[in-house]
Amino acid sequence: MEEVSFGVKKYLQLLSKQYRNIEEVAEEIINLQAILNLPKGTELFLSDIHGEYGSFSHILNNGSGIIKSKIEAIYKDKLTEKERKTLATLIYYPEEKLELIKKEEENMEEWYNIMLYRLIEVAREVSSKYTRSKVRKALPAGFDYIIEELLHHSTSDGDKEEYYHQIIQSIIDLKRADEFIIAISNLIKRMAIDHLHIIGDIYDRGSNAKAVMDTLMQFHSLDIEWGNHDILWMGAACGNEACIANVVRICSRYDNIDTLEEGYGINIRPLSVFAMETYQDDPCTEFLPKVYDYNKYSDTDKRAIAKIHKAIAIIQFKVEANLIQKHPEYEMQDRLLFDKMDLDKGTITIGENTYHLLDTNFPTIDKQNPYALTEEEKEVMERLKESFKRSEGLNTHIQFLYQKGSMYQRFNSNLLFHGCVPMEEDGSFMKVNVMGKTLKGKHYFDYLESLVRRAYFDKENSEEMQNIKDIMFYLWCGAKSPVFGKEKAATFERYFIQEKETHKEKKNAYYTLIEKEEICNKILEEFGVGGPESHIINGHVPVKEKDGESPIRANGKLLVIDGGFAKSYRKQTGRAGYTLTYNSHGLILSANEPFDSKDIAIKEGIDIQYDIMVNEKETKRKCVADTDIGKRLQAEIEDLKMLLTAYREGMIQESGK
Repeated sequence: MEEVSFGVKKYLQLLSKQYRNIEEVAEEIINLQAILNLPKGTELFLSDIHGEYGSFSHILNNGSGIIKSKIEAIYKDKLTEKERKTLATLIYYPEEKLELIKKEEENMEEWYNIMLYRLIEVAREVSSKYTRSKVRKALPAGFDYIIEELLHHSTSDGDKEEYYHQIIQSIIDLKRADEFIIAISNLIKRMAIDHLHIIGDIYDRGSNAKAVMDTLMQFHSLDIEWGNHDILWMGAACGNEACIANVVRICSRYDNIDTLEEGYGINIRPLSVFAMETYQDDPCTEFLPKVYDYNKYSDTDKRAIAKIHKAIAIIQFKVEANLIQKHPEYEMQDRLLFDKMDLDKGTITIGENTYHLLDTNFPTIDKQNPYALTEEEKEVMERLKESFKRSEGLNTHIQFLYQKGSMYQRFNSNLLFHGCVPMEEDGSFMKVNVMGKTLKGKHYFDYLESLVRRAYFDKENSEEMQNIKDIMFYLWCGAKSPVFGKEKAATFERYFIQEKETHKEKKNAYYTLIEKEEICNKILEEFGVGGPESHIINGHVPVKEKDGESPIRANGKLLVIDGGFAKSYRKQTGRAGYTLTYNSHGLILSANEPFDSKDIAIKEGIDIQYDIMVNEKETKRKCVADTDIGKRLQAEIEDLKMLLTAYREGMIQESGK
């Protein structure tokens, strides 16, 4: 072995404490080289979940159709369609399905005997691409030894047939069949998806973002690319008042106050009392919540929510205006609209146009100082701010977003981010001034990420830190924000002006430029991702498929996977979201049909229907060696080979023999 540097020798000495001798090093090299030749695990990409827990959890439960396809492959010619549906639903929802089956099935022992064998067969199929070690680590405690034995049972091994049959019978006799079914079903779901990518916007609109976050925190392997709605909640947890007001307004608008009060323990009562007193005689017609369950509330309840909604919206516009005036570099002065209103005439002038206002009852607006908060509004904001910062549940979830999240991700030759890379019309990267720095492209993303992290974790009380926290509001809705990417957020116009032309939010040039393959390649190169198999994977802007839009751009170089998970988007998109999977055979982009009832799925075996839009098959099946993990394993192998040589040449002494 050639003479090595002091640093390399020191590293090999540290490595030798883990692999103590030639035998241990050689064994690990053989193990890692074997792993490199296994098929790559399945990646699942989801975007813009927006609190739609029902659809989200079902996609995880069915492995984005993977589990159903495995059942079809094994049992298509052996079981009826009804039997295959029952097996699939049992895996997706084992506790609930078991409860239903017990009410209908006359001979449960016979049913258990049949179903346990079928579940073992499916588990064997989905785990076949992984090492025994990886499967072993995923096995549920209590049944780990039994399941491992059953997974590696060969039907050709006649000598052990009775042994395996006895294991199954003992599970049934000892009244452990239910627990075993739940355990092995969870293993199947665990092995179906090796890694999960969430391309932003977990929060807002749908009714149960908290449950989505709870589920993500239990998932075995994932990354998150922050969306503007995630940044909004992160900013609220940082104490940014504009972000807090927006969060509460959106929860009011989409009938999600329960998420704040019951989910996170946010105290809405001070706002509620203020709203009832201030707008007691106001019908607040423009602020009635978007309710999807029409039996949930009485008209009185809806009017109460509408008053809360209006109260926080007015507070929001004032708080935002103060930030915009503080930061002229945000270039958001066009959002200062209260001073453009003529309440006596009931009109507002924007540019050269004057519009009729849909609402002119603004008892808390001082015509001489329209952006000043009243003392009552200040008190409401202080109480909300304190509640957000003290919410243990919210901060647990926000810390997880920081732990697993980032502005962008490079993963297995794909570039993942939520919104856009801000660009000029000529295809150049837009230069943006932020905190005194002029940045563009990847450097802009990297710097923003450092600020987003400081906003939450740096507890320094200084003007600079306050300005950093202010950035969270700009990222939510600023024109040059990569997670927003629109000229403006026309929130005011949507509430108060009927003319639709004022509601339009012009998108950044990125969204038209990405139709060109050379632009996508330019972006990939900027972020250090290259090769003919590379893709950009986006969310954020719902694909209006019903209007002829396609999620596939630039000859397949870019995939937009926001297809309208949230019910509020489905009229626009004509879909209920997209799912993208990337397995050893290639990329599959599927459009989802609506799924809104777990109960129907359990009773009738109804599953999400997937309409395959892209099936980009690899010419050669991808192995672990072709992935980022494979590159890391190959580097480990090279290090181990160096240690092996060091042992053989006596540079480092063996131990542990």
